[in-house]
Amino acid sequence: MDKYYTKPCNFYFGKQSEKKVKNKQSLPIGGNRSISFDTIEIVSRKNKKLINIKKISKLSKNLRKKINSDILNIKKRKNFKNLKLKNLPILMGVINMTPDSFSDGGKFNKTNSAIERAKNLIKKGCKIIDVGGESTRPGSKEVSFKNEWKRMKGFFKKSKSLNCLISLDTRKSKIMEVASKYKVDLVNDVSGLNYDISTINFLKKTKKPFVIHHSKGLPQNMQKKPNYKNVLLDIYDFFENKLKIINKNGINHKNIILDPGIGFGKNLKHNITLLKHVSIFHSLGYPVMLGISRKRFIKDLAGINDSKERIGGTISSTMWLMMQGVQILRVHDFNEVNQAIKVFKSLKFK
Repeated sequence: MDKYYTKPCNFYFGKQSEKKVKNKQSLPIGGNRSISFDTIEIVSRKNKKLINIKKISKLSKNLRKKINSDILNIKKRKNFKNLKLKNLPILMGVINMTPDSFSDGGKFNKTNSAIERAKNLIKKGCKIIDVGGESTRPGSKEVSFKNEWKRMKGFFKKSKSLNCLISLDTRKSKIMEVASKYKVDLVNDVSGLNYDISTINFLKKTKKPFVIHHSKGLPQNMQKKPNYKNVLLDIYDFFENKLKIINKNGINHKNIILDPGIGFGKNLKHNITLLKHVSIFHSLGYPVMLGISRKRFIKDLAGINDSKERIGGTISSTMWLMMQGVQILRVHDFNEVNQAIKVFKSLKFK
């Protein structure tokens, strides 16, 4: 029997959305009435079909049961820790304490500059700050535990005074252990919990919220002819299987975020497919996060070599993802992206 997937589409926004939800003409994304949909795309690996939500009752019993279950996941209110995922999207500010990150390596790799950067982000309204000491850009080399922690130790010693959630960007459970003695509210492991076999035990023991991030291969080889049967559905299945493994390992809390991993073992076609159809991941029932800030796909589409000059591409991608109901976006240029969101929402949502 074919496996079916449910993708919400044909979105409404702002007052129009609220009115349609009230009149039962559309369904909200994540309990947020200001963004809703009235059509789903039923997808399999062989075909796909658009259907209005009013016509779901006419489908076969088994398919109807599957789709209604997915729709409950899409509709249900998603809160994450003490963040209310209603005023979307939430922006995650980036602090790379590395000399070699693709976009801002060396800019914030000292304790004082990183702390000042964090305070500045918080002042501007940032709710989550993602801090890392190892670059995992395509082609980067692995950093030892000693060097990775040396880069971040000073920041974490001062992190308790920061009034925001601190996300730890690391693949190593030992880094998670030592950083947690100070302040870690979220673990962001770009390996999808695959790099270190002890990571799941750490997450079970501490009950820390975490991101399930999809990547294919290691940074050293992830961009060497990445291949998928169907990138969208392969990654959906990856999340579904990983959630089952996590549950079997005794992790039952719902403070989990899903990140399809733009640029991590994907070529341009893969990235564009994921961005265009990202709303399919809502049917897994967890908040969706993407890191699109200054990424290579912007260079490929717009011909901009310098990553620091890709703010325009970052903002346009942000607008698209916001209109697909994506809850969290990881960004370098917090002020510019936040400003664009405020103006766009004033024009589109009010």
